[in-house]
Amino acid sequence: MDATVAQRRQLDAAIGGDAKAFEALATESKAMIWSVCLRITGNAFDAEDALHDTLATAWRTMQQFPREWSFGTWIYRIAASSALNVLRSRETTEIDVDETYSPERDFAQHLAEADLVQRALNAMPPELRAAFVLRELAEYTYAQIADYQGISVPTAKSRIASGRRAFEAAMTSGIS
Repeated sequence: MDATVAQRRQLDAAIGGDAKAFEALATESKAMIWSVCLRITGNAFDAEDALHDTLATAWRTMQQFPREWSFGTWIYRIAASSALNVLRSRETTEIDVDETYSPERDFAQHLAEADLVQRALNAMPPELRAAFVLRELAEYTYAQIADYQGISVPTAKSRIASGRRAFEAAMTSGIS
């Protein structure tokens, strides 16, 4: 059976209330959901809250799944929204990046790079950061980002371009 057909059947079962099918779909996407939450919130504690909220919201609203979307697109949108909601509910955002260790790289170098990336993202305003992360990490289209943020496509493009410039400048300068 084709993987797409199998995933569509799993999706149909989840929409019908099958918790095991939903769990399988969520498990396939969990690493990317975590990454979206971590990059937007800027720390592991808030990302964990956003991840749990994402999964709960997705399960609760599964029957409203827009069939023209992929499961990934839909749940990444929920993840971005959950992460922004967590940010709005917190007075401050601490940096606590818990990146996955890559054995082929030096551990200290890996931590320094992860910290620099997270500080560069944290330096951006939340709406700019969300647009940038959704485009670069979750691979949303400009139209999807515009729809999600309730803005025009040109504004979404502008936010992403500004985010790229801010990110590159921060990475080049090493953020002081």
